[in-house]
Amino acid sequence: MPGEEIPQIKPGLAQKEKDKVEESILIPKLLNNSSEINPIEVTEKAKSNVNKLSLLKKLVGKKYSKIVVAIFLLLIIFTLSILIPGLTIYKKTKALYAGALTLKAAIDSQNLSEIKSKLDETKKQLNEVQKSYKFLAWIKLIPVLSSYWKDGNHVLVAASHGFEAAEILIATIEPYADIIGLIGGQAGASDGAKTAQERIDFLVKTIPDIAPNVDSLAEKANALNSELSMINPNRYPIIIKGFTLRENIRKAQDLVSQGSKLVTDGKPLIEVAPYLLGIDGERTYLVIFQNDKELRPTGGFLTAYSVMSVEDGKFEPVSSNDIYNLDALYSPEIPAPEPIVNYLKGPYVLNKNLRLRDMNFSPDFVESMELFTDAVKEAGIEGIDGVIAVDTQLLVYLLDVLGPVGVPGFGNYSTQITLECNCPQVIYELESFADTEGPIVWDPLDPTRIIYAPPNYDNRKKIIGPLMNSILANAMGQPKDKLPDLFEAAFKSLTEKHVLFYLFDDKAQSAVESFGIAGKINEYEGDYLHINDANLGGRKSNIYVTQEVNQQVEVDRDGSLVKTLTITYKNPEKHDGWLNSVLPNWVRIYVPKGSELLALEGVEDKKEPYEEFGKSVFAGFFELRPEGVAKVTVKYKLPFKVDSEYKLFLQKQPGTGAQLYIINLGKQEEEFYLRTDKEFKFRI
Repeated sequence: MPGEEIPQIKPGLAQKEKDKVEESILIPKLLNNSSEINPIEVTEKAKSNVNKLSLLKKLVGKKYSKIVVAIFLLLIIFTLSILIPGLTIYKKTKALYAGALTLKAAIDSQNLSEIKSKLDETKKQLNEVQKSYKFLAWIKLIPVLSSYWKDGNHVLVAASHGFEAAEILIATIEPYADIIGLIGGQAGASDGAKTAQERIDFLVKTIPDIAPNVDSLAEKANALNSELSMINPNRYPIIIKGFTLRENIRKAQDLVSQGSKLVTDGKPLIEVAPYLLGIDGERTYLVIFQNDKELRPTGGFLTAYSVMSVEDGKFEPVSSNDIYNLDALYSPEIPAPEPIVNYLKGPYVLNKNLRLRDMNFSPDFVESMELFTDAVKEAGIEGIDGVIAVDTQLLVYLLDVLGPVGVPGFGNYSTQITLECNCPQVIYELESFADTEGPIVWDPLDPTRIIYAPPNYDNRKKIIGPLMNSILANAMGQPKDKLPDLFEAAFKSLTEKHVLFYLFDDKAQSAVESFGIAGKINEYEGDYLHINDANLGGRKSNIYVTQEVNQQVEVDRDGSLVKTLTITYKNPEKHDGWLNSVLPNWVRIYVPKGSELLALEGVEDKKEPYEEFGKSVFAGFFELRPEGVAKVTVKYKLPFKVDSEYKLFLQKQPGTGAQLYIINLGKQEEEFYLRTDKEFKFRI
């Protein structure tokens, strides 16, 4: 049968082969030969591991959830702790800001009673802000944020000191309200019929009453300055929403610092005011006029002089004389400095001894006047209590307030710019009057008779006395609304060094030195710069010369400092052979003692570095032509290193105008006009 020819496979063998194949696929070879594996046991273990893993996940999940919840709650608490007090502070600060604006409006109105009222209201608003701000005191425990909280606290404490200082100031000035232009002062000085002289008499007599308040005012001003100085402006953005934040912080600090220094330094001056003004006895001063248009080290060429007495604040009429007439009474016996002999020449060709008119060649006014006052005794001037030096800018500032002033026998004088010199008319007239070019011709038949002489040859400066008399008389007759401007003109003249004092009384001299009106070269711990120029025969070209000073400060990693100083002189006007001519200039640059000169360029003749007044001095000579530019560059290494702060003190030369200064230190830059001595502090 066909079916019988097909081989048959035994069922038992087939099943074994099948099981073999399935085993090799489903069971790992390592287990294939293990007779101890129990499938049920393996399944139970797997289930157990899964259960444990699920339990672990649940436990861990709960733990993480608690952490997340805790962090979330902390964030909410932190946010609310800032937000709630912050909103309160914001609301109260807005009210304080609005109050400050009303206070400013009251100050602008110059109404003293209104100022006092608004000051009291604003002070209460400040107290409310301070109370709310304390709720954020915990922030000072948090790194980074603590600095900002402390800055805010410094501002609030400073503001509190500021309000207290303002209250003291108001109490001090109230009796003199109308003198300084305020409305609503005490009755003692508010009578509209009083003359300017009567008001000033009242001020002079009551000056001793001011001194006690100045101590309290200085204390508050110093505390205010101390608080603001603790704020680091570099911590804040340069600009925020169009507002120059960092720069304004620095300006506020600088303004407060200057105000604090003014009050502190002014106290000794107020204490000696009775002496200076002749309240406790008549004083006699030698007044010298320095022509700042012919610039010399202490402010200008000594062009004229007068002797003036002061008693109870009243100045006797000023009479003047030419310095050349005084020089004719003096026998030169002191050797002149080399630059005067080498470049000024003139009378020094035959006699190299110093004339009276050139005795202010030392940049230190005290040293110059010690020499000058000893010499004038030989010329017959004795019995004086000191020297007061003034320059032409004082006249300009006063005439700016008074307007044109008539001088009997000489005409009218004003500050209107005249085309003849492109300068104020009063300057043009003074220089014209003093011009004595040309010889004096005597009659050969009559030695007492002059045939020809230049105008005013006998006293080239006789206009100065009558002009000063007219200005003083005019000022004393001004209505009270002009008095604040007159005081401002006088104050500017003092702080900008257009008026200098040298006094024989030690206490009085110490006071004027403290206030910075003695022309003394200052001592300073830190970087220092004083640029001193001397016009040695360049006519009156300083009328037109401008000066730009650029300081590039480089700080190495070890804190050492290298400085590149570039001084650019410009004379934009044409040569006229009279006022404007070639300027032979001797420049001296005073820097910290021990500074190492690396390069000096732009001078035709240079002097080896030397030391004077505790400073190192770099000096040289150059010429500046009309319509020309001269550039002097000095590179030097400073004798000290800095760590976190770089300090610089700039000392202005007397008699100079507002020169442009630029300071660059890394990314920091300051650009300004130097009108007074100025200190800077840069964080490194």
